[in-house]
Amino acid sequence: MTKKIDKKRLVVRLVAILAIIALAVVMFIIGRGHTVYFDNKEIEYNGKTYGTKYSIEVLVNGEKVAKLKDGDRGMANTMGQNFSMELLVKEEKEGNAQKMKVGLPLPYNMDGIIINLPALMAGLPSDAYMSEFIPVPSDEELQDEEVVTDEMEGLMNFGESSDE
Repeated sequence: MTKKIDKKRLVVRLVAILAIIALAVVMFIIGRGHTVYFDNKEIEYNGKTYGTKYSIEVLVNGEKVAKLKDGDRGMANTMGQNFSMELLVKEEKEGNAQKMKVGLPLPYNMDGIIINLPALMAGLPSDAYMSEFIPVPSDEELQDEEVVTDEMEGLMNFGESSDE
């Protein structure tokens, strides 16, 4: 009778562990947060230059998150591995805005992702328009750091005078 209960207990525990692991995998995939940066900057790819647009408005979930002129950068936070946005692109100041809907899969291994919009709109491959955002410390942060040159100085003389 105890062997039957032990088997039943083992099966229940294994099912519970598998359910927790499955839930963790699902939460990792759908709950992963990303910061997506949008650039309206000129890019060169395979010897060809792709210029900027006069202005690009970026809408995510119907909400305007950025209006980019030449050389500007905007950002949006998103959850999950799929990202969709709508772009309103003006080639010239007085021109009409063209609407584009874009859906992209986001890489698992990047938290901050930079998307170059002119390269994306030109139909270039993802390695041309998508890169990882790596923050660079400011000059102030670098100057505040104290440099220690010799940590062992004065520790090994054991009270002896150095005048000898």
